[in-house]
Amino acid sequence: MAKRDPACIFCRIVAGEIPASFVHRGATATAFLDVNPVTPGHLLVIPNEHHGSLAETRVETWAHVMRIVRRIAVALRASAFAADGVNLFVADGEVAGQEVPHVHVHVIPRTAGDGFRVHAAAWDAERPARETLDRQAGAIREAVGKRS
Repeated sequence: MAKRDPACIFCRIVAGEIPASFVHRGATATAFLDVNPVTPGHLLVIPNEHHGSLAETRVETWAHVMRIVRRIAVALRASAFAADGVNLFVADGEVAGQEVPHVHVHVIPRTAGDGFRVHAAAWDAERPARETLDRQAGAIREAVGKRS
């Protein structure tokens, strides 16, 4: 039996308890249109098992989800949506903007003039010194070595 949270809206969609407009239904992952789309064709790809964060998600499961994401992103360019580009968005944790505590990838088809903009105020700020970046890179490398 797949790991499931009966209170999770995405688990309930996978179980067929809540209707969705499915693009893909497989044994490991499901893709369906977002009910609050940023652009037409905006969809979500989720693992069928409940995983609240990337850290809880098995590498094999995440790899499969990303294969489905890629397949759909490529298809959006050839579909009636005629996407000129695609944004992929993952929010891992509430502070990162994750609203549903079930790992998911937003796949957002983009066309010129669609009104969607990705921008962070920090991108307009002064760039950090190389020494700062090197120190940060070292801290991340150390953590990767401990948690791979």
